[in-house]
Amino acid sequence: MFGKKNPPPIKSLIANGTRIEGDVTFSEGLRVDGAVVGHIKAAEGKVSILVVSEVAEVTGRIEADHVIINGHVKGPVVAHGLLELQPKACIEGDVSYKALEMHQGATISGQLKPLSGENREKPTLLLAANGQ
Repeated sequence: MFGKKNPPPIKSLIANGTRIEGDVTFSEGLRVDGAVVGHIKAAEGKVSILVVSEVAEVTGRIEADHVIINGHVKGPVVAHGLLELQPKACIEGDVSYKALEMHQGATISGQLKPLSGENREKPTLLLAANGQ
């Protein structure tokens, strides 16, 4: 996702025990350990990273370049780059992504939608039953 560059620093934290009601806009990096009832969106024009920890709860839309989820999200998730779903991730909503990494134990109750933008050639599938 970030190529040879380092990911942006996480400069903001919504700590465990904190509850925010309303939309959140951030730049560069944000870690959520608390609860957010509202949309979380990265500012446009800069590379961004959002971490939703295993103790976090988000009710609302999430949108950033690199999204790492290990907590509970109720709402759609859009990752313009990489979406990492760690073992305790639970998403109730549609998920859009450019690249997806999903660990065993993560769950999604919604549709998976790869973001278009690159016309990548799909590999040819061989059927084992036909011996091809």
